[in-house]
Amino acid sequence: MTGALIVLFFAGHYLLERYLIRQLDKLTEAQFKHLAATLGRDYATLTPHVIDERIREATESASLMFYVDMHGPMTNRFFKSHNLRGLTIPDLIGQKTYSIAVDGIGEVRVGEYVLQPFDVLIATPLAPVRDLMAGYRRVFFGLLGAALLLSALVGFGLSEVILKPVRVMQATAIRIRSDNLSERIPVADVSDELSQLASFLNQMFDRLEASFSEVRHFAAEASHELKTPLSLVRLHLERLLMDDALSPAHKDSVMVQLEEIGRVNRIIDELLFLSRADSGAVVLDMESLQPERLLASFAQDAAVLAEHGGKRFEWSHHGVGTVLVDDERIRQVLLNVLTNALNVSPPGGLVSLASTLSDEFWRISIVDGGPGLDPEACERVFNRFVRLDPSRGDSRGSGLGLPISRSIATMHKGRIWATSSDVGRGLRVVIEIPTSAA
Repeated sequence: MTGALIVLFFAGHYLLERYLIRQLDKLTEAQFKHLAATLGRDYATLTPHVIDERIREATESASLMFYVDMHGPMTNRFFKSHNLRGLTIPDLIGQKTYSIAVDGIGEVRVGEYVLQPFDVLIATPLAPVRDLMAGYRRVFFGLLGAALLLSALVGFGLSEVILKPVRVMQATAIRIRSDNLSERIPVADVSDELSQLASFLNQMFDRLEASFSEVRHFAAEASHELKTPLSLVRLHLERLLMDDALSPAHKDSVMVQLEEIGRVNRIIDELLFLSRADSGAVVLDMESLQPERLLASFAQDAAVLAEHGGKRFEWSHHGVGTVLVDDERIRQVLLNVLTNALNVSPPGGLVSLASTLSDEFWRISIVDGGPGLDPEACERVFNRFVRLDPSRGDSRGSGLGLPISRSIATMHKGRIWATSSDVGRGLRVVIEIPTSAA
């Protein structure tokens, strides 16, 4: 629309200006005919004085519109209208009508006519035409601005209407995660490409949900089925260990097997918890607690664990109030993070816990004395079975502690993340829990 308006403006500007100039040419021609009629048929026999009187009589009444300059052979001037003030209208050889600027008068439109043996130049100002065209341009630019604004508003409105289904699809797709696979994109009754795309995405989410459900079901069933034979193996190994005829070397071997079976049992329990958490089957026992009391109880166990490993532990808390949490699950998160921090800290290293309670969040920060991690690894450590460098810590870890911690934080509508960017040496793990369940 804006492009069409611009094309129309240039075409209209050219045509209107040409039309107005042609009308000026007709006016000068009409003035010449009036002048010739005033002189009469015997103008060639008249004296210059009589010619001057007759022409002045015909032109004085229109002196605001026309300038008259009449000359004979050899450019002898016979007449000049008073409004020329002694000036001369330039005569362009070979042109009968033309536009020219005259000093002291301005731009004029000139018509040259022959009245043997005289040449008559009649000029009329072009200022009214220029003023009219300037007004035309002002109107055009006003219309162009309005058209641009209107086209922008219409385009924005159309984009809002047309792209609204796409934004709904995007928002729904963002909300659909492993813990929210049941939500679907709304499909309009109209059969168009967007509706077909929404239906296709919903079918893809159906297949994805079915796959996740099968994986979770398999993990839960497999974990449950493994516990029974492992319990029987553990029972037989314990009976074997009580046999006095067993040599010390064999007893050591049985002890190693019992430890490994215990480790496998812990992994199975952790997998069962993650499977139940993914399916929403874990119910939190929420109660309003004072963070300082919870941390004071946890700090006693943490200090013992740190001392046992030749490390140091210290903690602090700021803020007064209560927070709605599951005490047992939060202790599990703190213990998982603390265990990792103690494993990577050097002998005599310090693990510090800083807690802050605000009106919105309870934030717990645990910093170890280890070598730290790069940003990519800080995110990967929360994936299942990820153990970046077992040589730096306890090689018997399962790689499920931090994933379980993230699951518990998510169930509390909170979050957990790790960073090394603000601690220099070491890793900071931050747990953030809203102060209420809202």
